[in-house]
Amino acid sequence: MKITHAPILLIENDPTDALLVQRAFRKAELDIRVRVVSSGEAAIEYLRGDGEYGDRVAHPLPVMLVVDLKMPPPGGIEVIEWVRAQPGIKRLPVVVLSSSRDSHDVDRAYDAGASSYLVKPVAFDALQMMLTTFGHYWLNYNTPPFLGAKPEGRQFHAR
Repeated sequence: MKITHAPILLIENDPTDALLVQRAFRKAELDIRVRVVSSGEAAIEYLRGDGEYGDRVAHPLPVMLVVDLKMPPPGGIEVIEWVRAQPGIKRLPVVVLSSSRDSHDVDRAYDAGASSYLVKPVAFDALQMMLTTFGHYWLNYNTPPFLGAKPEGRQFHAR
């Protein structure tokens, strides 16, 4: 069964890793539109709607960020801190997808406001399995936060 969702913004400076993540989501049969930016600076521009990202029809706000930590400044930690300081998107789920198992990196990510921290598996099949589980949890079972100001009379509906 295919499930359709709003886009996930993947912040990944390694083009091979970005392609592997996109391929893993496709093979998981989750119809997730993965938008990719290759730097923290581009991610912030995308989220602000600056420049080429100003058209929200072509570049809608994502339902989640998937962030690599190890990037040139601003790196993953700085992007997470920036998101958490923005009133309109501070509740946006931010998942770190990193090759680092270093406890210092894990702690820094959570201290900055990461919602989850995943370690990239080496084997593609393991990555696909992990991202399938990830997709089902975050997009089918998790109740997402409301982003932005609460409208009067907002109603919650069971899924």
